[in-house]
Amino acid sequence: MIDLDRIRERPREIEELLRTRDRSVSLREIMELDDRRKDLIGRVEKLRHRRNEGSERIGALKREGKDEQARELIEEMGEIGEEIDQLEEELEEVREELRKRMVNLPNIPHPSVPVSENEEDKVVLREYGEKREFDFQPQNHLELGDRLELFDFERAAKIAGSRFPLYWGDGAALEMALLNFMFFFQIQRRGYRPVFPPFLATEESFFTSAQLPKFEQELYRCPQDELYLNPTAESILANLHRDEILTENELPLKYAAYTTCFRREAGSYGEEERGLIRTHQFNKVELFQFVSPERSYEALDGLIGDAEAVLQELDLHYRVVLLPTADLAQQASKTVDLEVWIPTQDQYYEVSSCSNCEDFQARRGKMRFRPGEDKKPRYLHTLNGSGLATSRLMVSLLENNQNSDGSITVPQVLRESLGKERLG
Repeated sequence: MIDLDRIRERPREIEELLRTRDRSVSLREIMELDDRRKDLIGRVEKLRHRRNEGSERIGALKREGKDEQARELIEEMGEIGEEIDQLEEELEEVREELRKRMVNLPNIPHPSVPVSENEEDKVVLREYGEKREFDFQPQNHLELGDRLELFDFERAAKIAGSRFPLYWGDGAALEMALLNFMFFFQIQRRGYRPVFPPFLATEESFFTSAQLPKFEQELYRCPQDELYLNPTAESILANLHRDEILTENELPLKYAAYTTCFRREAGSYGEEERGLIRTHQFNKVELFQFVSPERSYEALDGLIGDAEAVLQELDLHYRVVLLPTADLAQQASKTVDLEVWIPTQDQYYEVSSCSNCEDFQARRGKMRFRPGEDKKPRYLHTLNGSGLATSRLMVSLLENNQNSDGSITVPQVLRESLGKERLG
C-alpha cells in the first residue's frame, strides 16, 4: 500500500507515475475522501471538546444549585452526543471507502523502470551462454516426456482435470533432484535461511502480500476453512514478520522456501503452452528478503544474482530482462525476469521474477524496524524472487540436454542426487 502522506505531498506527480502502470488511475476521489476524513475528524474533535466543557459546566451548575440551567445544558450535551455519533458513523464509512481505494492502487514504479503500456517492451539487460545448435531434429518436452515416460498428463487430467502435471519415474526423480539442488544451493552457498511453510494461508496473509483483494479470482480458495492455496511462496513469506518491529542489526533477513504453488490461470492458451509451460500446479523454491530501505536496490541486484547462479550451475542459456510498467505486479516497484531458452519454440520463457516491493507489503502487514534505540520505527522493504520455478525450467533442461539417440544428459550438479548421468 502506498504511503498516503506521499500522495498528499505530491498528488499530481504520484498520479502521473501510477498512470504509467494503469491509465485508469485517478487520485482525485482519494484526495477528496482524505479531505472529507480530515474535516470530519476536526468536527468530531471540536464537538468532543464542547461536550467535555459542558460536562464540567453541568457539575459546577449543580454545585451552585442551578438545576434548571443544568438540565438545559444536559439536553444540549445530549444533542451534541447524537451529532458526534452521526459524524463518527460517517467518518468510519469515509475511512473504509478511502482504504478500499488505497489498497487497489499499484505501487509507484522505480525511476529505472521503462514506461510502456505494452508488456513486450522489456529491456534485455544481459544474456548468459549460447543457444544450443542441433545437428538433428530436436523433440519438444512432451515428445521427450512421452518416450522416456517422464510425465503423464492424461492420468493427471483423470485425477484433477486439465493443466495439472503428473511426474513419474525418472521425471519425478529429476523434479525432486532439481528442487533439492536449488533449495540447498541457496542455503549452503548463498546464505539463505531455510523455511518449510504452510501451503495455505488466511485472507489477512494474502492481503499483506497484495494478492487480495485485487486478484481473488486468480486464487484457489477453501471457503469452508476461509483459507487460500498459495500461488507463490511470496504470499506466505511476506507474513513471516507481520506486526513485528525488528532491530536494524537483524537485517537483512534472507529466507529460502520450497512450496507447491497453485494458480487458476483462467483463460484459453495456445498450442505452445501445453504440457509444463502453463499449469495450475507447479513447484518452486522462493527467495525472500526483509531489508532496510537504503539497501533494498543493492539487495535486489544480489537476489537476481542468486537466482542466476542456479541457471549457471545448470549450464542453461538465459537472458535477464527489465520489465516495463505495464507488466509489473501490483506490489512491485521494479521487476527483473530471468528467461530460459526453449529451443523447439524458438523463444524465451520466464522462470524467475525478482522484485523490489519497497515498503508496499510492509505497510499492509505493519512490518517495521527500529534504526536505533531512541529512533522511531520505519517500514521495511521486501524483496522476492523465484530461485527457481521448476516447470519451465524442466522444459528447458530436457530440450537443451537431449541427444541424437533420444537420451537426456543430466546436468553435472544433479547426477549424484539422481544417481545417473543419462535418462533413456
